[in-house]
Amino acid sequence: MHFVVKLSPEIIIKSAPVRRRFIRQLRRNLRTLFERSVGPAAISGNWDRIEIECPAANADAGASACEVLARTPGISSFAQVAVHPLGDFDAMAEQAWAQYGPWLPGSAFVVRVKRTGDHPYTSPQLEREIGARLLARAAGARVSLREPEITVRLEVVADRFYVLAHRQPGLGGFPLGQQPPVLSLISGGFDSTVASYLLLRRGLRTHFCFFNLGGRAHALGVREVAHYLWERYGASHPVTFVTIPFENVVAEILERVDSPLMGVVLKRMMLRAATQVAEDLGVDALVTGESVAQVSSQTLPNLAVIDRATPLLVLRPLVAMDKQDIIAVARQIGTEPFAAHMPEYCGVISVRPDTHTRLDRVERAEQAFDFAVLERAVAARREEDIAAVLEVELGQVSVESFHAPQPGIPILDIRHPDERERRPLRAGNAQIEAVPFFRLEQFFHDRPRDSAFLLYCDKGLMSRLHAELLVEQGFSRIAVYRP
Repeated sequence: MHFVVKLSPEIIIKSAPVRRRFIRQLRRNLRTLFERSVGPAAISGNWDRIEIECPAANADAGASACEVLARTPGISSFAQVAVHPLGDFDAMAEQAWAQYGPWLPGSAFVVRVKRTGDHPYTSPQLEREIGARLLARAAGARVSLREPEITVRLEVVADRFYVLAHRQPGLGGFPLGQQPPVLSLISGGFDSTVASYLLLRRGLRTHFCFFNLGGRAHALGVREVAHYLWERYGASHPVTFVTIPFENVVAEILERVDSPLMGVVLKRMMLRAATQVAEDLGVDALVTGESVAQVSSQTLPNLAVIDRATPLLVLRPLVAMDKQDIIAVARQIGTEPFAAHMPEYCGVISVRPDTHTRLDRVERAEQAFDFAVLERAVAARREEDIAAVLEVELGQVSVESFHAPQPGIPILDIRHPDERERRPLRAGNAQIEAVPFFRLEQFFHDRPRDSAFLLYCDKGLMSRLHAELLVEQGFSRIAVYRP
């Protein structure tokens, strides 16, 4: 397999030294990602494009390579290509026909050529010569320069001729690793996950900080979506997932702080805790999913008061986005199902919250707060490698695993729909039902507690954790399918 990768326009406009540095970083990231999910690859390119040659040539490897390229920050577009020695017009037309011939008859098409190097012809001349030869072979075809149905994309680089397959868009942005890292305060909802994605796309390695308010199902959901974001958009770099137990902090706020100020005080406590974590991780900026005026704590006066709790820069990539725009991005990147079905655990609900609070009033309210409670919460935090964040014991129960289907017991494929589509589960004659993990609660809501099911996911991690939660809820015949 051979791919040509076009760089994000924002990389191309950099000065020459910066541009080369960004390209070197992107090559390193791609090498890491290919070795992880596709196989060894030769990656080259120093100025306006990157070329990837991978020995693996089967359909699965090709699909995995396209997934990597579509989700790696710093790439504008990419295409799989066939590479040939540069020949004459007839040879180039023949090679173009081998790729595009089946689709040209009866269609309107145009030939587009990009050329680099010294050659005895121009790019427009190549387009005319090759286009004429293709037109002569394609019955019922016609040339359309303005509204083609098919664009035959070709490149001539020095003494090589490239025939490009369908060009696919990339994420754009900058390659991870060329900016300092950040710490994202993630709750698992639409806002914090989209904010985290936007920073990843911008090339900032994003660590995650989760404030556990006591909901175990919520804690599992946040772990799942954080792992999804990292694995899909940031797996070229190691990332830390931090859990801070915040139940006692919430209890202290409920007992000591006036109701209208509870939301602002809670956010300030979170920023204080996240600041200490960030300093220990060597991070200089925090990320939140706040948008101006979306809720009472996100008015401009309240955001100004909240920010005074930390000396660090607070990044809010969603600050001017509407909720529907945020949801649209979540749908695009695959986090909408997580957020829409995220179990909620709200520990602080202010009655008639103050939307125009003043710093002096909040500071007086915080004088009654026992900051030792906050210090103990930060000290009790748990830091984990995001790659292993699902390998965690959330409960005290154990569930049985089976390596083969069990007679009469349906298998629930709980994977994300994208994963299920890429790698369909086959289990002989066993009954398989697709129930994504974010719909399990709804699926089991009215079912008898003695219902028997096997839960399946690729690595067996999410299936085990969800099986444990179901067993704790009284479902006694739930097990894991690990073929």
